[in-house]
Amino acid sequence: MRPAAPRGEVALARAMSKLGLASRSEAIALVLAGRVRVNGRIVRDPGHRVVPETTALVIDGAAAKAPARRTIALHKPRGVVTTRHDPDGRPTVYALIAEAGDGLAPVGRLDLASTGLLLCTNDTRFGAWLTDPASGVEREYVVTVRGELTPDAAAALEQGVDVDGEWLQPTAIRVRKASGRETHLTVVLCEGRNREIRRLFAAAGHEVTRLTRIRIGGLELADLAPGAWRDIPEENVARAFPEYSGRRSRRPRRTTQAR
Repeated sequence: MRPAAPRGEVALARAMSKLGLASRSEAIALVLAGRVRVNGRIVRDPGHRVVPETTALVIDGAAAKAPARRTIALHKPRGVVTTRHDPDGRPTVYALIAEAGDGLAPVGRLDLASTGLLLCTNDTRFGAWLTDPASGVEREYVVTVRGELTPDAAAALEQGVDVDGEWLQPTAIRVRKASGRETHLTVVLCEGRNREIRRLFAAAGHEVTRLTRIRIGGLELADLAPGAWRDIPEENVARAFPEYSGRRSRRPRRTTQAR
């Protein structure tokens, strides 16, 4: 079995496309023609794995320079999908950021009905670090569920729940306001599993009716309006994620039951 590639590595042709050096098809043709050097040697395999931000690429004898690292914060509205193209014709996050999205990729996803903070970056290594569960990056959500969820029930959910053979365990759940009709909570996760919050509360008999991500690490949604986005300066990214140094975080993972 072929070993898994290190986080942050992508195929050479994809790296050239992400860096804005050529389209994917053009990149494949350039590589196959022997016109691309990777760290000083000619590589003819478009699938050769590289880290775009740290690999020295030379095309036809000229050094290819990667664009400056860039990260934006987007407030994803409800009904928008986190993808570049949608076969069902639904609006996408790229339609919201338009030309500003060139070379950027979403870090993780928010499902169709969820809203809130979504980061997009051209730094694939940073994006891989953010989505790696071993990094332990917190994500905070404001959640509304049907029915009354008591603090004791929330504390029980914090201990983890087996859902269809998968162990789901939030870092923290806090009840903000509860009534017989609905309960408002904040939920903190360190692992972004597929529809984790919705599945977690469904297992306890509570349907999620509203879910908004308000924080990723040290970056907050704040007053960013739905559908709006803003650039995040590099120094702000560094302050928000002091653990990140281009390597995997050394923060120990929270101990949970076997999955």
